[in-house]
Amino acid sequence: MKQLLLDIAPPLPPTLANFVPGCNRELLQTLNEMLAGKERFVYLWGATGCGRSHLLQAVVAAATRNQLNAVYIECGGTGDTNNTFAAANAADCVTVDNVERLSADAQIDLFSLYNRMRDEGHARLLVSGPVAPAQLGLREDLVTRLGWGLVYQVHELTDEDKAQAMKNHAASRGFDLPQEISDYLLRHGRRDLPSLIATLDALDRYSLANQRQITVPLLRELLRGAS
Repeated sequence: MKQLLLDIAPPLPPTLANFVPGCNRELLQTLNEMLAGKERFVYLWGATGCGRSHLLQAVVAAATRNQLNAVYIECGGTGDTNNTFAAANAADCVTVDNVERLSADAQIDLFSLYNRMRDEGHARLLVSGPVAPAQLGLREDLVTRLGWGLVYQVHELTDEDKAQAMKNHAASRGFDLPQEISDYLLRHGRRDLPSLIATLDALDRYSLANQRQITVPLLRELLRGAS
């Protein structure tokens, strides 16, 4: 049964359309305006699991569909961040995720990139971190630049938002989700939306494989087998 939780369809690629907004509707509107060229510098902050990476990757995907040269940079990853910033100099849209992880040299690169974008007047920069710019602990001149544009906190979804998102996802897979299933999942295990959706997918597969209705006992059985 453990394999049922692992062997599920890959998640849908991040888009602005499949981001569950909750209290972040104004932010979504701003990102759409950014794609249209009406906003150029935006900084997002929020706790792990709030959807920051989803939004940055969604903006890159949308910009690419709009025939723009778009770059997603994940700070602190396995790649060469310095070379990535050098390549970003030719981009129309740059997103920088987890900016708090930048090395000292990469902070200088981002500072220079920001100044070039501002001077040239057309490229867009979307940056994310876990806290507001002034609390990042990065070099002061970079922090100042990040605070010059629009700054939004990405608010985490409420339990009601997550329950509705799960219900909508279940409907897209062709089954009705009992409220007690949502309640159980929100009380036990990981509460971030990707994990909740992955568990729903596994539950659907397990239900079909065993030709049994989706119930809390079936969910418990699945989770016990996956532990």
